[in-house]
Amino acid sequence: MLAAPVFVTGGTGYLGRALIDALLARDYPVRALVRPGSEARLPSRAERVIGDALDGGSFAAAIPAGATVVHLVGTSQPNPSKGAEFQRVDLGSIRATAAAAQHAAASHIVYVSVAHPAPVMQAYVAARVEGEALIAATGIPATILRPWYVLGPGHRWPVLLLPLYALLRYLPVTHETAERLGLVTQAQMTAALLKAVADPPAAGICIVEVPGIRRARP
Repeated sequence: MLAAPVFVTGGTGYLGRALIDALLARDYPVRALVRPGSEARLPSRAERVIGDALDGGSFAAAIPAGATVVHLVGTSQPNPSKGAEFQRVDLGSIRATAAAAQHAAASHIVYVSVAHPAPVMQAYVAARVEGEALIAATGIPATILRPWYVLGPGHRWPVLLLPLYALLRYLPVTHETAERLGLVTQAQMTAALLKAVADPPAAGICIVEVPGIRRARP
């Protein structure tokens, strides 16, 4: 039985490249949206779709009917000073992708949101929460992953916080928050994304918080 097609936005990014490699290793047909000039950053077996992540009309026709759409576009190195960029890029891109997925009759949307509520990065959280609402409004079954910070190459400074997280998980008053805002690895995120692609909900939205991301097995 042939695997269902997967359409990936943000395929040249930190999570996207690892996910596409893993999907191809499992024989999923993969199409990936890419900006002009960035085609070489995708694995050679992925079919390239040249387009603009902020313009759904530039790629909607390239999404196969019945495909899973994995949305990974976002502001690089997010920090509290990038509020305008969160609105333009993070929210603008999921608005475009949700509309394109509807137009293409996609069967499933996978969206990497962010853990919330949270005491910092309010503009980032707000953009991602609004992105979740846009997905819900499509009526397409969806899986929403909510990591807080993803450790991996070039993204390792929060390792210094691991002893603090261990203490906060130990204390009853902070245990839930420490679990919800815990750190996950790039490998764990890839596994969680693979599981989301392989096991879509029949209807509605499946939310995967940090503990579920850590437990995921593709």
